[in-house]
Amino acid sequence: MVTLKNTEREVYFFRRRLTLAAGLVLFFFLILFVRLVWLQGIKHKEYAALADDNRIAVLPIVPNRGLIMDRNGVVLASNYAAYTLEITPTKIKGDLDGVIDELAKIVSVQPNDRKRFKKLMSETRNVEAIPIRMRLSDQEVARFTVQRFRFPGVEIQPRLFRQYPLGRVASHVIGYIGRINEKDQEMIEGGGEEDNYVGTNHIGKEGLEKKYERDLHGATGYEEMEVSANGRAIRMLSRSPAISGSNLVLSIDIELQKIVEEAFGDRRGAFVAIEPATGDVLAYVSMPTYDPNLFVDGIDQQSWEELNDSPDHPLVNRPLSGAYPVGSTYKPFMALAALELKKRTPSSTIADPGYFILGNHRFRDDKPGGHGMVDLHKSIVESCDTYYYLLANEMGVDAIHDFMKPFGFGQKTGIDLEHERTGVLPSTEWKRKAYKTPAQQKWYAGETISLGIGQGYNSFTPIQLAHATAILANDGVVMKPHLVKALEDSVTREQTLTVPKESYRINLKPEHIEIVKQAMVGVTQGKGTAAPIFARAEYVSAGKTGTAQVIAMKQNEKYDAKKVAERKRDHALYIAFAPVDKPRIALAIIVENSGFGATAAAPIAKKALDYYLLGKKPGDKPTPVPTKQSKPKTDAAIGAEGSHAHDQEIMKKQVSDKGKE
Repeated sequence: MVTLKNTEREVYFFRRRLTLAAGLVLFFFLILFVRLVWLQGIKHKEYAALADDNRIAVLPIVPNRGLIMDRNGVVLASNYAAYTLEITPTKIKGDLDGVIDELAKIVSVQPNDRKRFKKLMSETRNVEAIPIRMRLSDQEVARFTVQRFRFPGVEIQPRLFRQYPLGRVASHVIGYIGRINEKDQEMIEGGGEEDNYVGTNHIGKEGLEKKYERDLHGATGYEEMEVSANGRAIRMLSRSPAISGSNLVLSIDIELQKIVEEAFGDRRGAFVAIEPATGDVLAYVSMPTYDPNLFVDGIDQQSWEELNDSPDHPLVNRPLSGAYPVGSTYKPFMALAALELKKRTPSSTIADPGYFILGNHRFRDDKPGGHGMVDLHKSIVESCDTYYYLLANEMGVDAIHDFMKPFGFGQKTGIDLEHERTGVLPSTEWKRKAYKTPAQQKWYAGETISLGIGQGYNSFTPIQLAHATAILANDGVVMKPHLVKALEDSVTREQTLTVPKESYRINLKPEHIEIVKQAMVGVTQGKGTAAPIFARAEYVSAGKTGTAQVIAMKQNEKYDAKKVAERKRDHALYIAFAPVDKPRIALAIIVENSGFGATAAAPIAKKALDYYLLGKKPGDKPTPVPTKQSKPKTDAAIGAEGSHAHDQEIMKKQVSDKGKE
């Protein structure tokens, strides 16, 4: 009986264990079933996509960057292909420096390469591949390929590189590209361009390379490749080709640019030449220049310090961001204002004693003893300061401001470069906004006087001065100055003009413009301040010399350049346009701390005009005039021989007598 009960009890517990085991089996099968439904049903599309990602690789096709060419087709920025050795820091196992040391045993890795690599690491995200060596030779590529298995996270990649064939020439126009950093990445993402920059490592940093980045970059293409488990490509599934960037056709004449840069030598300054009828910028010079090729791969520390710490500031774009008083080059515009506002007639004269007195202050003329009786024509030809002291006093600061504003003084021209400076065209309203205390905000009558000769608060950029000169040459028709003449499709070569029409017109009387133009012609002839420079020019040009003070002089103090530190000496300026009857070129030049416009700036302008109008380059021999040696020299010939000596005497007299031109 006891045995039967024990047996029943064992059977009972056995059945319970069996039921529990069956329940557990069913429970686990239920879990598997639910998981199966989850994976095969609900999550099917998602995991199918992941499987495709493991099987299909989407590879970007980086577009060719557009070329940059001058107006005659000379290539200023081009591309070439080469291999780079790149490291992805996040994929490196162990010591990064140790990996680089091992790489250096296979390919050449110099100290500068290491410095640049570390600098790029600090500027970019470590998930990106960073180049340790650029432009590998075929032998280096072969040596690394054999040893590649030893270096996970290190790859050789084919890349397109930017090259600037002319080096320093026009560097402030072209600018340069550089490696994309975090700031650039944020800008790309903010503009919704992430997909278009996949696979792209460089972006425009300065100049036209930056301003026209979207046009130059093009559109990234893609390839879908089927790959094996180890990442080897098996076959192409689809392809969307990249679209090359547009080419930039500049308005710049690069030969003219070279001539002007060479004429500057080691002097500092700026030069801008514009075609008045179109707004095409023919030359855009900022001196000194720099080599943009230094920046493409990441500039080394030594080169960066040499550029950044130089007292000559070669990285400063002077035509765009350098603000200067323009001196007597302002006088033609003041003369035009006098005629338009009926403050003067062409025949009205003033007696110039060599100074103008306002209150207790004496404003000196540049010529001791004065110019005698002076009319408007003579005031420009001989550059009489007293004439314009009186005129400015009569006009007042606000009338001067309102007349000069449409000419672009103190206004951004809108030229196609970033970081253009506004400059200062003073007015009573400007002073109220510029200063804090009531005493500082008040405009005093004495502050107006110096405005008439381009001094005082006047502060304009060279591009503004060139633009205003082009407007005057173009009879008041305003064309927006631009460096890119057209965008060119890299395939069809179809071009689209960037500035197809005029901006606006200034309502000026033609007879008033003609009076001022003829006075500017007088500057280059006879007793004009630039006459010795243009005495034998084969064209008729209009010009105006100028000298701008860098430091203020005391009332009775006489300026002596020899006693002034070089960088505190006066700036030399010149504006011009030619030919006068139908101007093809208008220009403005400033040579920093070089003294008189007639001796430092006008000769450079003459070289530019000779080349652009006549095709003559510095050093070209003049066309010989056929003569018969058997005949005696005529009086005219003898007079011509003496002309050069006479010109030299005029120049010497102007340098000694004219303190500011």
